[in-house]
Amino acid sequence: MSVRLVEVTGSDPVQVEAWAAVTELSLRHEVGDAATAWAHQELLAVLRNPSSKRDEHFWAAYDGERLVGTAWLAVPLLDNLDGATIDVHVHPDLRRRGAGTLLLQQAESVARAAGRTLIDAEVQFAHDDPADGAGTPGREFLSAHGYAFGIANVQRSAPLPMPGEVLDALAAEAAPHHAAYRLESWAGPVPDELVEGWLAVASVLGTEAPTGDMEREPETVDVAAHRDDEALVAAQGRTCWRTAALTADGEVVAYTEIVVPDHDPRFVYQWGTLVRTDHRGHRLGVAVKVANHRALQEGADLGSRRVVTWNAEGNAPMIAINELMGFVPSARMAEMQKRLTP
Repeated sequence: MSVRLVEVTGSDPVQVEAWAAVTELSLRHEVGDAATAWAHQELLAVLRNPSSKRDEHFWAAYDGERLVGTAWLAVPLLDNLDGATIDVHVHPDLRRRGAGTLLLQQAESVARAAGRTLIDAEVQFAHDDPADGAGTPGREFLSAHGYAFGIANVQRSAPLPMPGEVLDALAAEAAPHHAAYRLESWAGPVPDELVEGWLAVASVLGTEAPTGDMEREPETVDVAAHRDDEALVAAQGRTCWRTAALTADGEVVAYTEIVVPDHDPRFVYQWGTLVRTDHRGHRLGVAVKVANHRALQEGADLGSRRVVTWNAEGNAPMIAINELMGFVPSARMAEMQKRLTP
């Protein structure tokens, strides 16, 4: 196989659709129907709306005129300034022929040129596989290229709508513990009066949640950059449903968000949930998640979707909440990391 690499831009929607198709095919080969990948419309929006938070690059590997592999590189611009994230996929029928290595080397080269030395990568695999992914194709590929295992994650999902009696019971159990707080739910951007407090909590999700051996810094709080991200989410055809827990004086101390994509009728995505450390012990994690699901189910046409979330395998408190809400394991992921040589 003679492989050539092409950088993908937003100028060729047909190429973008092929890129998305190969990426999804690769994920489905590893985790079946649990695969969640960008729809090509969502990818096109990313390519046409550059972010102020990260510099992103996309490459396609071709054998002749056939697109056989994909790579994505994200370089943070506001924080974690020694880091970058890489994702590589190859058509399942065309692996072990050099395309993945060329894509990975290209992405690492661009990251190195940007002054980045700490590279994150993720690989997904079946839930029945070992927690660290040992022996699975993606894990072995990254290990062969110098990436070390950092932490194990589990994907869980639950059918929607969640039974009202389940949500009611969870809300009733939690209510006496958070009487001093109020909950606010909405769809769309974070209100101006809450956005700085929201970001102050959300910015530490990556370091407050278990990180294993992954090196990571908190995100920078930047309202303008957050508004750019919200605009991108809207351009992708995604709607965010959000709930915050507030103190009596209106300070945000917990949050959760769910994303409903227009272009994939199978899923909604549970994104971050976090309670500020000095306000834990009041069942606020349960409270915000239940309130958000109630708002979602009252306000969105969900059809027969499933809600999907990821948790570090050792994140017992959040896993316990998710299991009470009916989530069951569906796939695994290993986060891995590599220190580049200058």
